[in-house]
Amino acid sequence: MKRGWGGLFGGLGLVAVLGGVALVALSPAKPAERPPRPSVPVTVTRVTRRDVPIYLTGLGQVQALKTVVVKAEVSGILEATPFKEGDEVKAGTVLALIDPRPYQAVLDQTIAKQAEDEAQLSNARADLARYSALVSKHFASRQQLDTQRATVATDRAALQADAATIEAARLNLEFTRITAPIDGRLGLRQVDPGNLIQANSPTGIVTITQMKPIGVIFTLPQHDLTSVRAAAAKGPLPVLAVSESGSAVLDHGTLRTIDNTIDPATGTIRLKAIFRNPTEVLWPGAFVNAKVLLTTLRNVLTLPARAVQHGPEGLYVYVVRPDRTVLREAVKQVAEQGDIAVIAGGPAEGTKVVLAGQSRLQNGTRVAVSAGS
Repeated sequence: MKRGWGGLFGGLGLVAVLGGVALVALSPAKPAERPPRPSVPVTVTRVTRRDVPIYLTGLGQVQALKTVVVKAEVSGILEATPFKEGDEVKAGTVLALIDPRPYQAVLDQTIAKQAEDEAQLSNARADLARYSALVSKHFASRQQLDTQRATVATDRAALQADAATIEAARLNLEFTRITAPIDGRLGLRQVDPGNLIQANSPTGIVTITQMKPIGVIFTLPQHDLTSVRAAAAKGPLPVLAVSESGSAVLDHGTLRTIDNTIDPATGTIRLKAIFRNPTEVLWPGAFVNAKVLLTTLRNVLTLPARAVQHGPEGLYVYVVRPDRTVLREAVKQVAEQGDIAVIAGGPAEGTKVVLAGQSRLQNGTRVAVSAGS
């Protein structure tokens, strides 16, 4: 009997254990917790206040204010060109010498002719005095007196012609010594000494280009004309000459004039700016970017332009909140200058705004701000 009860209790214990196992097997498992969504890496910037200059930029070409082709005004043998190609010269510098002997001979001849005519005039005046005395005594006719007066007038006119001829001969003699008419830089010599050159030869002897100051002719779209004229009415507009790559400011100048017509083929207006060009960094014929300063926006809110996003409902930025989540906030862009956007009606000064990494963001997205942002 004891063994039977023991077997019974043993069997009950086994059933209890198996029932517990079954209960455990039948009880539902707890759902696994989802891992937190990873933060999106972004770089950020801050809204800042600053002064922003507003420029209009156009492609331009450097143009000398004065260019002179030095030509001979008289023909002759070119004796010397006492200059070095590429030299910077002042007005009055001797550039070429032509054989002066033929022109000196002509001058001497005209001076001699003048002396001859002076002698004839002196004799005619003496005859006129004698005829006047004879007519008063009725020893000569009035007609003879009038004829002699005409002779004196003719000789006097001949002397005036001699004086003009002498002046012309002296000018021709001076023209054998050719000087620079302006300050500037010399180009390449077009004719060598020893050659016979003709007056007003098309090629000339050398070219002088004024380098300081110098001009830049550039174009702007016609729709900018009104704003440029309005700004110019308030005073001279500063202009920057910038390298083609935009990496360097070459010189500072001033807007001189606006052309009086718009090019109908391109819809652009030409403008001319003047630069002092003290180091001659602006070279005639070179292409540069000309930037006209219209105005300066003072103490305005700014962001890097790439922080401002374009959406179907307008412009917006992602503001980084203290809990490292982002909020999409609409902004109004007042102006854009280069990589700077001037904003209004958006985040306040000092607010952190996402600069890069916006493509994976939406309201509430947690972000990881990269180092150095």
